[in-house]
Amino acid sequence: MATQQNNKKTIAIIGAGISGLVTCKHILEKGFKPIVFESDSTIGGVWTHTLDSTRLQSPRQTYQFSDFPWPSDVKDEHPDHDQVMDYIWTYARHFDLVKWIKFNSRVIGIEYVGASEKEIMEWEVWSGNGEAFGAGEWIVTVQHDERSSVETYHVDFVILCVGRFSGIPNVPSFPRNKGPEVFQGKVIHAADFTRMGSKQTVELIKEKRVTVVGFCKSALDIASHCASVNGPEFPCTMICRTKRWGLPHLRAFWGIPFGLLYLNRFAELLFHKPNEGFLLSLLATLLSPLRWLISKFTESYIKYTTPIRKYDMVPDHSFFHGISTGLIAVLPDRFYEKVDKGSIILKKSKDFVFCEYGLILEKENEMVETDVVIFATGFKGDQKLRDIFKSPLFSSIAAGTKSTTVPLYREIIHPRIPQLAIIGYSETLSNLYLSELRSKWLAHFLDNHFKLPCIKEMEKDVKEWEKFMKLYAREYYRRSCVSIVNTWYNDQLLRDMGCNPMRKNGFFANLFVPYGPEDYANLQVKWFFILGCNFLS
Repeated sequence: MATQQNNKKTIAIIGAGISGLVTCKHILEKGFKPIVFESDSTIGGVWTHTLDSTRLQSPRQTYQFSDFPWPSDVKDEHPDHDQVMDYIWTYARHFDLVKWIKFNSRVIGIEYVGASEKEIMEWEVWSGNGEAFGAGEWIVTVQHDERSSVETYHVDFVILCVGRFSGIPNVPSFPRNKGPEVFQGKVIHAADFTRMGSKQTVELIKEKRVTVVGFCKSALDIASHCASVNGPEFPCTMICRTKRWGLPHLRAFWGIPFGLLYLNRFAELLFHKPNEGFLLSLLATLLSPLRWLISKFTESYIKYTTPIRKYDMVPDHSFFHGISTGLIAVLPDRFYEKVDKGSIILKKSKDFVFCEYGLILEKENEMVETDVVIFATGFKGDQKLRDIFKSPLFSSIAAGTKSTTVPLYREIIHPRIPQLAIIGYSETLSNLYLSELRSKWLAHFLDNHFKLPCIKEMEKDVKEWEKFMKLYAREYYRRSCVSIVNTWYNDQLLRDMGCNPMRKNGFFANLFVPYGPEDYANLQVKWFFILGCNFLS
């Protein structure tokens, strides 16, 4: 439905990672004019500055663009950093996306100009008309590093593709005189460490006692890297504040494929879902013992194939809770082999402080002598989201509150912030194809294939998803992870677009075969929706 009118609409995309690239591609196909602002000198987002040894968490078949498969010469099930970056660059060049990107261009603020904030808060429909483009515009202020100049751009719509795994480092706070200021060694965040490049990281850690704080993916990769450089002569200590499920792979557990256990429609019947209705709710309740059994089945395989009992690393939570939060990781190659050899030392402690020559694990009252401390403790993604808005009102509501999820309808649209969308902020086990599907949904909306429900109905739907996330992710509900109901979520996007959500041939295939990127290629619109205040898919 691309029209000549679309050519007059300018859309700012902030970020040229995976989400930014797929969004650029799909709005171009609808005839819009994008401007992509990327603060770095290259594309790729989080993949730009990972260690060379870092590999995909997901099998490559689930981490690919729906209309652009991996090259035939890539055989690895989990491609490494260079292979992933080559794939991303090839995609960008193939679809001629690079020319739309302004590199080394950091967005320092966005400001909505149009209706007053009081009027916006009184609107009953999004943007005042229920459509993508209202009467206002956004002013985007950009710092161009190369020219050290600040420019402003007037655009009709803004799409934030900033993600939650970059930006402002999340560093623990410490009592006075017990923080990094008293330590004689080097303290660095994982983001700054990986940004150094492989040669410089080796120079920093070689023949040094390194302590890595954290036990998620980046912590595991960095510890494995340190162990490979130094061996048992200078072991790397990992301080694990919360034990996590580390998987040897994502293939099959006791002979049953992982996707058959967790990534199909039948698996999703075991969970209560937002807006599910009485029958599906009853079924989820009746099948809850099977959900518990599958989780224990998976845990037994992990305990059998990795020595987590030997090292007292069995998590206190179930595997199904781990997958509900997205806080699981595929272990680096030979990780526990390095632990066995003494190249990695595992320590469990929720609280620690600095001293002159290392760290003191407070509960155990044990000192860990170290030369370098690396915080693999994540990022303040919410703060990054808030800081981009010049409006105090938008800044205060953009990421919700500590007691709510990030309030996004379809995990894309904030009901109270007009002419703006967010792609890639909530997560799943394979973020690439989910971001791609979201970008297709957004492109359809921008192209006037459907209108949004009224604001009250969108906020009601957001609350339903919040209840779901609090039920299963519990204290990690703000991660907005949709892993355990990924297909259910995708179905909603497809129905909005007017596409058939049943992508496979036959009842049993749709029920038991896992869905992947190839199922969402070549989407054909079968009907059009105008979503009213009474509609919820």
